[in-house]
Amino acid sequence: MAGLSVAHRAALAALLGRCSETVVRTVATTIASMPGGRAAELRMILADEMRDRARRAMVLAPVVPMFRPRTDGIAALTFPAPVLARLWKAAIEREPHLLPRLDKDGPDVVAVANRICHAAAAAVRDRPEVVWPPDLAPGQREQGLSDLAACLDLAHLARSGLPSIEIWLKRPDGDQLAELRLLVKDCAAIHSDGARRVLEMLFAHLQDAVLVLRIITRTSGVAEREGFLSASELADFVDRLLAGVDERAARLAAYKPGAEPGGVQAVVADLDWCCSVLAELDVTLTLDPNSHWGKSVRDARVSVAAWLSGLLRAADKAVDKALPLTRVQTAGRMSRKAPLMSAPARGELAEAAFSLLQLVGAARGMSGTFGCEAERKTLVDGLTERLSEYADQVLVMINDGEVDDEDHALKLVSVAARYLELLDARDAARTVRRRAAVAGGPAAADGASSRAA
Repeated sequence: MAGLSVAHRAALAALLGRCSETVVRTVATTIASMPGGRAAELRMILADEMRDRARRAMVLAPVVPMFRPRTDGIAALTFPAPVLARLWKAAIEREPHLLPRLDKDGPDVVAVANRICHAAAAAVRDRPEVVWPPDLAPGQREQGLSDLAACLDLAHLARSGLPSIEIWLKRPDGDQLAELRLLVKDCAAIHSDGARRVLEMLFAHLQDAVLVLRIITRTSGVAEREGFLSASELADFVDRLLAGVDERAARLAAYKPGAEPGGVQAVVADLDWCCSVLAELDVTLTLDPNSHWGKSVRDARVSVAAWLSGLLRAADKAVDKALPLTRVQTAGRMSRKAPLMSAPARGELAEAAFSLLQLVGAARGMSGTFGCEAERKTLVDGLTERLSEYADQVLVMINDGEVDDEDHALKLVSVAARYLELLDARDAARTVRRRAAVAGGPAAADGASSRAA
């Protein structure tokens, strides 16, 4: 059977070049055991593509993360994704004989990688239309080309610093701090804004944006002072983080329980992010309460604290609505409050309470940053007692034969136990479930046991 034609090979290579890493790996796995000459040729094309991508990832490692937006949405220096493949092709086309040397171990690899990065910088300046076509993101093209070329000029220095990022984020000693400061100084010697650019490159490698505070405050012995940092070219990093806090605080304020699936996880993530940024600012910078940053931090803390306090009050009320009590007559004019057996075990009210209690439970630890932990603890203790008492009353009514629908009553008990678990009152929840398992008649007990399981 005839093999792939030249046209087929070119088309497949072009198609694979546009595919993501995941798709390429999936295709490689799929055809790994396929028989036939064409499948073998396709495996060779895939092997070439994967080898080329591995070389590109290694050579352009200092800038590769800058070709995708940050997942946390924080503003950063980025370039259009299609530019990466074009940049690589332009960088290697004049010296393709160097590429096999990237596949071997040795000191020579770094030298070759840095040489290709310099070639890439030259390509950006000399042949910008090849690297970045005029119709691709035209609004940012001119500035983007300038930024990309400058970053590639510094790639050899940034490459030497990448292995030390984890060290700089922890507790660097004097020699390690000197290494960071020398890196920044060397980059500043190449470009007037080289310090900011190399920190942009390091920032792109940080999954957690707030950690950049640790690096920028260690670039100088006085960088932890707000006055010095706010007047430097690195101030923009703090501004971006504070803008991220403001954006998340606005999302928190707009949150409505049960409004959309997965909303609770997003709210917890936003609250945790705000908490981590404000806590990191507290330990890395000495802020003046009357400065712009000091006021921004204070306003953000007050805003989130007010939202969190409102959330705690809403959770308290939501439990009352989901598991309401009603007044029942006992003897003569005497009455007492007892669980309302007609309350639905599912529905909007029950889910709203569930969402709010999830947040109350998840806020443990984070609420201390906003001065609300005492309020949260008081609410948790009160709700634990109320929910346990509610479950006890329903179980007594079941055992005394005072309910018309034992199965529904046990569902209400199950809801109370689930709420207790959300509040991290696991012992109380287990006690409620054990008692529910043996409550009522045989049929009800069997149903309760299956639900508990």
